[in-house]
Amino acid sequence: QVQLAESGGGLVQPGGSLRISCKASGQTSRILVMAWFRHVPGKEREFVATSNWSTGSTYYGDSVQGRFTASVDNAKNTGYLQMNNLKPEDTAAYYCAAAADQITVLTIQSGYNYWGQGTQVTVSS
Repeated sequence: QVQLAESGGGLVQPGGSLRISCKASGQTSRILVMAWFRHVPGKEREFVATSNWSTGSTYYGDSVQGRFTASVDNAKNTGYLQMNNLKPEDTAAYYCAAAADQITVLTIQSGYNYWGQGTQVTVSS
């Protein structure tokens, strides 16, 4: 099993920056890809970014391209999402997810078999 725990969410003003973290524990050697999704009540969960656990290669959703940076630190078993130039529409609960033991379609949430509990990011003046 793999356990994921997000942290670092909070309140930030438009144009500001925030970094959130996803600490992985358990059978972390099984992780192939770590992803970030976000969710607003009443809306569909939206793909944000992925990082390859081994290589660090990344892929981003159109809405965050150029503003967000995903990364992994395998020594700490932690993934990060650096969010810059935040906008009010970025307000959401952010969830990290992991695909373990399998190759997945990166942008589809059903391709990930482990999820964290979420951390709230609110962008407001």
